[in-house]
Amino acid sequence: MFRWGVLSTAKIGREQVIPAILDAENGVLSAIASRDAAKARALADRFGAPHAFGSYEEMLASDLIDGVYIPLPTSQHAEWAIRAADAGKHVLVEKPLALRADDIGPVIAARDRAGVLVCEAFMVTYHPQWLKVRDLVRTGAIGRLRHVQGAFSYFNDDPANMRNRPDLGGGALPDIGVYPTVTTRFVTGAEPLRVQATVERSPDFGTDIYASVRADFGGFELSFYTSTQMALRQTMAFHGEAGVIEVAAPFNAGTYDHHVVTLYNRDRSQSQAFRFAGALQYRLQVEAFARAAKGEDVAVFTLEDSVRNQRVIDAIFRAGEKDGGWKPL
Repeated sequence: MFRWGVLSTAKIGREQVIPAILDAENGVLSAIASRDAAKARALADRFGAPHAFGSYEEMLASDLIDGVYIPLPTSQHAEWAIRAADAGKHVLVEKPLALRADDIGPVIAARDRAGVLVCEAFMVTYHPQWLKVRDLVRTGAIGRLRHVQGAFSYFNDDPANMRNRPDLGGGALPDIGVYPTVTTRFVTGAEPLRVQATVERSPDFGTDIYASVRADFGGFELSFYTSTQMALRQTMAFHGEAGVIEVAAPFNAGTYDHHVVTLYNRDRSQSQAFRFAGALQYRLQVEAFARAAKGEDVAVFTLEDSVRNQRVIDAIFRAGEKDGGWKPL
């Protein structure tokens, strides 16, 4: 069994990843670390972890864990991923791993130096609905792909929330704009050549709160919008010459909508629904990570893929500064 340590008591850990670890068939929750020992102990007791540490350093020095999950604020992801790798621990770190593609290079160096597994936590790439979409597109179910369309938005105007704090790496594109890009790249295996974008920043927070993006992949385009101050919505559609694939809840299946992928023919006179009820993408992620860390030949989201996805986000920010002009990657 892979022994997990969780580095911080963050909400996504409490609500999503720790329950996934407890539910996984090949891992156990061994320890919680926090800069507040009482918080670490309370969360460890809540989830039945036998060990609690009052500092991150203490947990990384322990031989009681095989790897760590890091849900710290974005601005601290790369630093602690490097420190965990240098301590000989396998590392699953929340997305976004970094705020610039260039910042991922030192993480790759630490991974290679220590000979451990380090992955960015794009849980969507483990969900069977996305494996199905990829299979449908690649086997020609919709003919030639011409356009991908997406959206991801929610409303959060809390000034204390990390998503609204630039010093912690907040903003719409780092938090949720990464999902339309990563799923499009995952499905098609293609990379954009250039991007065009409008990016709006909050006058109060300084973070990007809205972006409208167009990405040219050569043979097809991706267009999407993302916002942290719009009504709740997420959608993805892959539009080809012979049909359309629509994903009901592309990024948080089971929360926004059902686990359903629908394939429509050219005139929408026929449709086929593929359902994935009960699929738990966070559990699938931690199980795949643990197997890969143990040396099994399992597909995981690599740091090299993290670099490629972050380059897209970097280019979107640059394009936004050009007032909508095209920007090459």
